[in-house]
Parts: sequence; C-alpha cells; structure tokens
Amino acid sequence: MSMIDSSKFVKATKTAFVFPGQGSQKVGMLAELAEQFSGVKETFAEASEAIGFDLWHIAQSGEGLNQTEFTQPVLLTASIALWRVWLELGGVAPKYLAGHSLGEYSALVAAGSLSLGDAVKLVNLRGKLMQDAVPQGAGAMAAILGLDDAKVVELCQQVTAQENGSVEAANYNAQGQVVIAGATAAVEAVMSLAKENGGKATALPVSVPSHCSMMKPAAEKFAEALAQTNIQLPKIPVIQNVSAQAATDVDTLRQALTAQLYESVQWTKTMQLLQDQGISYIAECGPGNVLANLAKRLPNIEKAFPLDTQSRMEDALNAILVAEGKIA
Repeated sequence: MSMIDSSKFVKATKTAFVFPGQGSQKVGMLAELAEQFSGVKETFAEASEAIGFDLWHIAQSGEGLNQTEFTQPVLLTASIALWRVWLELGGVAPKYLAGHSLGEYSALVAAGSLSLGDAVKLVNLRGKLMQDAVPQGAGAMAAILGLDDAKVVELCQQVTAQENGSVEAANYNAQGQVVIAGATAAVEAVMSLAKENGGKATALPVSVPSHCSMMKPAAEKFAEALAQTNIQLPKIPVIQNVSAQAATDVDTLRQALTAQLYESVQWTKTMQLLQDQGISYIAECGPGNVLANLAKRLPNIEKAFPLDTQSRMEDALNAILVAEGKIA
C-alpha cells in the first residue's frame, strides 16, 4: 500500500487521534483486520523490509514481542496500519495527533513528519539503547494510584534524597495515576510510602525504567541517530510528550524526542490541551484501548473509540463522521 496523503482528506474539527506506547502489544494483534484489508500486511511488509526482520511474524507468533527492541517497531507498524485503513475507509483526518511515549513516533509518521521506514529503524535503535542503558534488574517502574501528582513527586524526592538511587515521576497519565521509574530499590521504597499515604502501588512488568534520568546515556546516543534522520514539520499538529505542545520547528521536535527518553510523559497536560482546543472525540489508533479508557474519564470528551478490530473501526468511523457533520 502506498502512502496515503492525509492532507487530501476532510479535516476534523472536534476529533484527535492518540497512539499507544509499549504495553499495548498482544500476540495476534490486527489478525482479523488483516483478513479484510490487504493494507495491513502491506504496511508490515514495508516496515519489515526497512528494518530487516519479519515484524508480522513477531506480532502473530509472539516470538520476541516483549523484547523492547522488537516491541517498539511492531507496535508502531500496527498503529500505522490502522491509520492507513482508517483513511482508506474515508475516515476524517483528525485536528490533532498525540502519542504516548513510543506512540509519539507513530503520530509523527501519521502526520507525514517521518517515513515509516525511518521510524521503525529509529524505534528499534531506541529500544536497544534503552535496554543497554541499565543492567537487567537495576531499574523498575510502578504505577501509583490515588495520590495527587505533587504528593508522588514529593515521595520520589524524599526517597532519592536518602541515596538508595534515584526515582522520578515518569508518566503523568491522568489525575491520580502517575507512573514512577528509577533504581529498583528506590521504586520499591516509593511504592511502600505511597501505600502508607493511602495510595495504591503496582509494579509494572517492564525491563527498562523509561522516562527517567537513568536513560540519559541512551538519549545522548539516540540524538546522533535523530540528527541523521530526515524529519519534516508534521502536516497535522502533533502534541509532544515533554512539552504538551505542538512543535513549530524541526529542531525543537528533535530536541523533544531526545528529551522524551529521560523526561516525564505529560499525558495529563496533553489531554487537557486537546480539550482546551475543542476536542470532543478521541480515537486510539493502535492495539488495545488503554488511552481510550483514560480519555473516557475526562469531562469534555464525549466519546473515545479504540480502532483495533473491524467492528470497533466501523463504529468509530460512522460515529465520528456524524459528529463532524460529514454525514447525517
């Protein structure tokens, strides 16, 4: 399937697309849609050719699917396959795009900022560098629920000051839901303190402590690859993770992608910005419905749609066309 030019499509005024990050992968993803739309496997073939291994096989068999260097290109490719199906079916081009962590790269491909081939190479390297930056078992991540952002930050600073290793807020996902990352002992200490303070804490099954200062060595190497990659300004505004703003020049965009490795994902602010810009409908363009479920909790979001099966895709397509006034 050749690239679909989203600039030729009817633009939405109340719809944004969001692209998920690592953790949304599942064995057999997009298998049903691939039977109906040849573009799914064509997109995987295009990405596989660029990167040199069979991404569709990994997605369907699960072999290596949870290894970060493979997870990232597989997820990105799945998201772009769904994006292309959406446009092929006549879906509106959203007013804004945003992606959670890895999903920011999917958003940039959808926006015409990065080619699919360059993006899968970048995120494959990103995964390797992240994995290599921290010895196995030395870092961890955990979700802290039921405490406000400031309290989580305070607990992280308290533990870091005790010199058991550093721990930081990594993802601000929603009010009362913050993911922390850092040295394993420090993460465990914050988890205990969070429970003492009336919150809940759940360790995440990840091998890499993303979006914290332990990733700075990876970011330095990754910046070199970004500098050599052709990046354009997005044709549809992409809200970036570290600033919760759309970049207005390519240098800022590159810097934000580098900083994204070791700075917090500002998802709460991103979703607030979308609401402030009049967005009422969210479509999650990737496997699963994690981001759609987060969006449903927001006051100004009328509906949030996952797109990862044919029935979900068709429901979203029709509902958004009606909501945008494109069909009666």
